Amino acid sequence: MSRAVSASTSHKIVRIGGASAFWGDSACGPIQLAERAEVDYLVFDYLAETTMAILAAARAKDASLGYATDFVQVAMRSILKTVVDRRIKVLANAGGINPQACAAALSKLADELGVSVRVAVVEGDDLNERFGDLPATDLDGVTPVKVPPRTLSANAYLGALPIARALEEGADIVITGRCVDSALTLAPLMVEFGWSATDYDLLAAGSLAGHIIECGCQATGGLHTDWQRVPDWSDIGYPVIECRSDGSFAVTKPPGTGGLIERLAVAEQLLYEIGDPAAYLLPDVICDFSQVRIVQESAERVLVSGARGYAPTSSYKVSATYRDGFRASGTMIIIGIDADAKARRTGEAILARTRAMFARAGIADYTATLVEVIGAETMYGPHARVRRPREVMMRVTVTHESKQALELFAREIAPSGTSWSPGTTMPPGGRPGASPLIKQFNCLVPKTAVEVRVLVDGQSITLPAPVHVDSTAPAPLADVSIAENSAATNAVTLPLAAIACARSGDKGDRSNIGVIARKPEFLPLILAQLTSQSVSDYFAHLVKGEVRRYLLPGIQACNFVLDEALDGGGPASLRMDPLGKGMAQMLLDFEVQVPAELASKLS
Repeated sequence: MSRAVSASTSHKIVRIGGASAFWGDSACGPIQLAERAEVDYLVFDYLAETTMAILAAARAKDASLGYATDFVQVAMRSILKTVVDRRIKVLANAGGINPQACAAALSKLADELGVSVRVAVVEGDDLNERFGDLPATDLDGVTPVKVPPRTLSANAYLGALPIARALEEGADIVITGRCVDSALTLAPLMVEFGWSATDYDLLAAGSLAGHIIECGCQATGGLHTDWQRVPDWSDIGYPVIECRSDGSFAVTKPPGTGGLIERLAVAEQLLYEIGDPAAYLLPDVICDFSQVRIVQESAERVLVSGARGYAPTSSYKVSATYRDGFRASGTMIIIGIDADAKARRTGEAILARTRAMFARAGIADYTATLVEVIGAETMYGPHARVRRPREVMMRVTVTHESKQALELFAREIAPSGTSWSPGTTMPPGGRPGASPLIKQFNCLVPKTAVEVRVLVDGQSITLPAPVHVDSTAPAPLADVSIAENSAATNAVTLPLAAIACARSGDKGDRSNIGVIARKPEFLPLILAQLTSQSVSDYFAHLVKGEVRRYLLPGIQACNFVLDEALDGGGPASLRMDPLGKGMAQMLLDFEVQVPAELASKLS
């Protein structure tokens, strides 16, 4: 459902640069985009789920903190004069748990640098003080849930409407707390093109544009399956999108920069961290990306179009964090013959020894333990190929209700260097420390229970709750059953990487793996052999829940969603890959049967 494009905006192009993927991204991105690109807006994403708990702890110690300080003191200090001179507007969720403090620090910086900017703040996402009193449901929107007591943070994912209002009020810089990452891009497009809150196809297209650039260089060759082909990592180009009023947009980067603008790389980012591509739920719109098309227009330009949208739900998703005891990790380097076996025995011995010490002291057992051998492909489980590595790192991770118990554990790592395996040495850094074990909790709350405000020029504007319109999003595309027909040909066994690219992401304890056929003729082979069951079997050593497959015929791809895949996910996970970043890489080793005729055409 979309309005006709007005003549006044039909030829207009709005250029937006994605300057930050997370709190910790390179300081080069903002400078590169502000100085070397033609952009109207810069958007900065800072807030991972765990970041909110870190910011809440910072604010508890100092009321002037609780925001992404690097945004002010690193990013904006380096570019504020430039963006003012070039009239570039800036949108950032750097406000974290304390957006007003972030805005105050930014205004102070502007005074120091002698520039004048209008800074607006969006607030209302922070629900922590009244979280327990809100009517919360599970993510199914139906089942009531009990929220954890004494949460560290609880924030609603707001949408683009309040950010758009701030821009309409004349803000040069908009600071938000928690919002969906793509809203930072959708908001200026709504303002520039006059899109309304019910132009659902256009809102879905703008949200897709934001989704593509919200992770910075992941749209320009970062994390690309074919990483060897991506030039000049040190000066990789940050993404710039050129958006039109009909919702289509081109993905580019600043001229002369490294990186790669290519259809498959952009398709990988489209699939990053999504579930059902036909029902991607956002506060402003339910997106259907299943028929999106990605076309290579030139060596450094990819055109994206075809998103569809439907009315959003009546709820906001809330992400909360809470403390559940403590965790600690200890490591030792082990060298020599049978290093992996020595490492495993070392880890198990540390656990056995400390458990005996706990028993003597009347201390309860660990709540969780995990021994990993880095260098022996522990994560690959039965698919590991390394045999008898001669240098590895033993990593043992534990959790406990008591910090004192983990201090005892920490003291018993180093003695392995003189007591047990030959070739054992300790890496620099000394004794490990115990840190709080932070877990995540997600739920839904009614939009009517969240009061959203825009602060600009000392004025507070309360926005009405979005009007809910009943809408039926499309059902997932029917999965297909394609008979495997490799027996009738001279089939060649190849890794999936030969015929597909892939990228994985996370949402809590859920992982997703998007798989894109390198050529359209490879998709039937992928669908015939890479089924929900075969992927479930392949990851049986890691994934404890259901595996579902969704189709995206528009880009010749499928998306796998793996439940209970990350040992709790994020900071709750004990694994060395708590975010599932390596799961796509592991799946690319999955063996597929490819007809000899097709295999002969592979470069």
